[in-house]
Amino acid sequence: MLLTFGDCELDTNMFTLRCAGQVRPVEPLVFNLLAYLVQHRERIVSRQELLDALWRGKVVSESALSSCVKAARHAVGDDGEAQRCIATIQGRGYRFIAPVQEPSPAVLSALDGLMPPDPNPGQRPQRASVAVMPFADLAPASETRGGTADALAHDIITRLAQLRSLFVIAQGTVFALSERNIDPRAAGLLLKVDYIVSGTVRQHDHRLTVTTELTETVTARIIWTEMFDSPVDDTLAVLDEIGSKIVAHIASEIETSERNRAMLQAPNGLDAWAAHHRGLWHMYRFTPDDNEQARSLFAMAVRLDPTFARAYAGLSFTHFQNAFQGWGGERALEIDRAFAAAGQSLFADQRNPAAHWAMGRALWLRGQHEPSVAALEQAVALSPSFALGHYTLGFVQAQAGDPLAAITATDYSRLLSPYDPLLFGILGSRAIALVRLGRFDEAATCAVQAAACPNAHAHILGIAAYSLALTGDLDAARAQADAIRLRIADYKVGHFLAAFHLDDQGTALFRQGAQRVGMA
Repeated sequence: MLLTFGDCELDTNMFTLRCAGQVRPVEPLVFNLLAYLVQHRERIVSRQELLDALWRGKVVSESALSSCVKAARHAVGDDGEAQRCIATIQGRGYRFIAPVQEPSPAVLSALDGLMPPDPNPGQRPQRASVAVMPFADLAPASETRGGTADALAHDIITRLAQLRSLFVIAQGTVFALSERNIDPRAAGLLLKVDYIVSGTVRQHDHRLTVTTELTETVTARIIWTEMFDSPVDDTLAVLDEIGSKIVAHIASEIETSERNRAMLQAPNGLDAWAAHHRGLWHMYRFTPDDNEQARSLFAMAVRLDPTFARAYAGLSFTHFQNAFQGWGGERALEIDRAFAAAGQSLFADQRNPAAHWAMGRALWLRGQHEPSVAALEQAVALSPSFALGHYTLGFVQAQAGDPLAAITATDYSRLLSPYDPLLFGILGSRAIALVRLGRFDEAATCAVQAAACPNAHAHILGIAAYSLALTGDLDAARAQADAIRLRIADYKVGHFLAAFHLDDQGTALFRQGAQRVGMA
């Protein structure tokens, strides 16, 4: 049973104590004492009763019980002076006095027939878990199910499942819980999921307003909330657009939360999931040292779980970066390693969009433009809300394919994920496409925004320098060139052109910009 008090959660079935969302290790006797006091909180529990219940007839000293009580208080952030949770009743014993929440009989009965026995009761999925509750329809006459609100929740569940990066509770279970008036957090605790999505839908004055929030189940902390408001010309089209945005935001916010959580764990205690997310933290910093640490962590993740498709995709990306940035080793070898890891990702899960994304990038490295585009199109076909897939499709098309298609792809990626850690790449790819179209002023504006991102690498600053030079703003172009030389003293346009696969027109234009700024 889940017993919640303050920021703590006592799970008497799983024998775990969580405080502030983190597992708090406690000795078995301490856990049993805490559970006994919580479960008998309606009365004072004598010292003798505790001795009998915990030590079962063994002769122990009174000091052993006192030490156990002290440890239990410490575990839940209490002490003998404050006594916010465990109160000492002089001469009589102890009583648990903090307010406790537990599932009501209605909540417990709601699970009957909904949740089959867990065949592996101590194992958790190697993914963050999320339940999307039915959205509340705020229309005056909305007592029947199956309307716009339910359609949106169903769409979000389907799209999240398509990402294959999260453990998503099926629609039937969450809708059945909702019909039995189980509130979202209680449902989340019962389902033992990490995150809960809930929201409201309201149609008024030919507009559709959707509010959404993502909550961390154990702590009840809202980690993201937003309101979407659109005119309703085509209800299905509007729902599709809003649903895509919500899914991309949820995936991004959960990834950030899991990434930050992994960074706080001891390196020698990481499981595959935590190693992968710790690797993402380093990967997005875009420095040689961080890229190597990311590579090592992704390698650890696939050793711990050889079926972890996204960890193989991350490993492929680190080899891609070594080849693209010229950070280390032989470029041809890094290209082969990126391709091999992408293949392992596909072998682990053919339906994972990240696996096709990794293969698309690896094929691009090999100079295979059309197969690369096909792989990336498959990634976004599998998951239309996969912002990274749309961005990379734009990245490839911007250099040697259709520049208008590149702009469409990068714009959609930014719409889905406006605060993406690869925002510099999204903006930089758009700028390249604009240069090829001869729209130099727009390209320079976009490239300068890309270069201003804190994790933008030298090639992104190169796009800004050359784009500005093509507009004739040589002072601003030289400022970008100076910033590049602070990182790579001998950087020239040759480094830039070796990294990208530009068509002849793009190559000529960027050479022209480099000549104007003295970087030819």
